[in-house]
Amino acid sequence: MFIEKIELFNVCNPCRITYKTSFGVNRSFDSVIVKMTSGDYVGWGEAAAGGFPGFSPECAETAFIIAKKFLVPQILGKDIKSGQELQDLLNIYRGNQFPKAALDMAWWNLYSQMQDKPFYKVIGGIRDEVTAGTAIGVLDNLDMLMEKIDGFVKSGYPRIKLKYCPGWGLEMVAAVRSHFPDTVFHIDCNSAYTLADTNMFKKLDKYNLAMIEQPLAYDDLIDHAELQRKIATPICLDESINSPDKARKAVKIGACKFVNIKHARVGGITNALKVNEICADANIPCWIGGMGESSLGVNVGISLATLPNIGYPSDITPSGKFYEHDLCTPITDNPRPGIFCPRQTSGIGTVPDLEVLKKRTLQKFSIANK
Repeated sequence: MFIEKIELFNVCNPCRITYKTSFGVNRSFDSVIVKMTSGDYVGWGEAAAGGFPGFSPECAETAFIIAKKFLVPQILGKDIKSGQELQDLLNIYRGNQFPKAALDMAWWNLYSQMQDKPFYKVIGGIRDEVTAGTAIGVLDNLDMLMEKIDGFVKSGYPRIKLKYCPGWGLEMVAAVRSHFPDTVFHIDCNSAYTLADTNMFKKLDKYNLAMIEQPLAYDDLIDHAELQRKIATPICLDESINSPDKARKAVKIGACKFVNIKHARVGGITNALKVNEICADANIPCWIGGMGESSLGVNVGISLATLPNIGYPSDITPSGKFYEHDLCTPITDNPRPGIFCPRQTSGIGTVPDLEVLKKRTLQKFSIANK
């Protein structure tokens, strides 16, 4: 397809609630939004890099700048026939996976519209319904946590993720497991620990957790492999898997037994498909994570969760959990808590509300092929 015009939006959408993890408190989710035009077709993309470089070395503002100055000129006016061709054009620039992901998502959105097929079918999805768990951040006290868990359990969520960090760790898990002996839990450490904490991780083995997500450094594989050899609980890598090549290396050295795929973190849908394939070949199940996207990005997560090898309930969160006002039409048609259905219309199936987008935009850039 010929890329005629690209518009970029650096967006900040305030949260309805605060969400605390080991690397900080989110009071908003900042994204880079892409509008890509080819002929009569318009494709939107989103990557929620965040407002500060906590989850990764990137943030939405740097993603906007890199896309504007380097990435957009690399693809504007080009006839790009595949997601891999797009990636090849962008990969002369190192890293910067979030702006690459937003552009890649916009391309796939266009492509699936041109195929006149739902996005999930274009990428090889095999199911019309997917399961999702829910996540709980760090709270003020255990009573609040127990109340939230009880509500989610009664609602029927198939698993619950608990944020885990110093001061909200082993004692929290012990209390949770004593109250909910049969519920499927896993913990997410967001890189808060080192190998010096191995004994603590060994103590977690007795609580029958589904996995420990990203316990060690965000860019590490070697120490994760060592920790995995010393504990029985499966390790899931999240931040460490920022490309298909990192997934290949993690599999090779035994650094994990699960992988959380976030299309924005790995550089786009093209790379997310590769990561899933690499893990499938190694019999390592994946699940789909979220970054606090609007329903535009959430719909991509739902579609990715229809892929083969997605073997654990994904992190698919209706935007209403975080936002008073979504950038797009909120997802409200899930049959019940923990169940989502991919859109059956061509493309990704949702577009931003232009008035809301305008209110939430911090910076905007537009350029057309002359």
